[in-house]
Amino acid sequence: MITSDGDKVSNPKHFKKHYRRLRKAQKSLSRKQKGSKNREKARIKVAKIHAQITDSRKDHLHKLTTQLVRENQTIVVENLAVKNMVKNPKLSQAISDVSWGEITRQLAYKCRWYGRNYIEIDRWFPSSKRCSNCGYIAEKMPLNVREWDCPDCGTHHDRDINAKLKRT
Repeated sequence: MITSDGDKVSNPKHFKKHYRRLRKAQKSLSRKQKGSKNREKARIKVAKIHAQITDSRKDHLHKLTTQLVRENQTIVVENLAVKNMVKNPKLSQAISDVSWGEITRQLAYKCRWYGRNYIEIDRWFPSSKRCSNCGYIAEKMPLNVREWDCPDCGTHHDRDINAKLKRT
């Protein structure tokens, strides 16, 4: 996510912060005898860790979306196909941890609440491949290319900042 000032909002990786503790608790749970009181205690411990992950994620999302809506008159969001993005095994956990669907839902209702403009851009709009200076559209650009130079005007672009400039 990127703001109109060019500030990038990083993913706090809530799941990764609790992963070791969760893995240890799940391993402990799997070794307990079914039906025992100790297994029930271990199950509750795992559930509490999952609840902590969920609560920290929700708290961060609410604070972030409220700040974005209060500070900006117009919010522009790309309509991403998260369902298809999660199919990539290398990105699925990180994408799920970000909760893009929840971010867009919260931004939409908070924009209505605060009387702000909420605009959804089509996912096929070539915002990151189109030069914000001259309008040149690059043919192919894989996701690992984060910065590029326009062959027409020679402008150097950060992929995310350039996409933001083309959307606003």
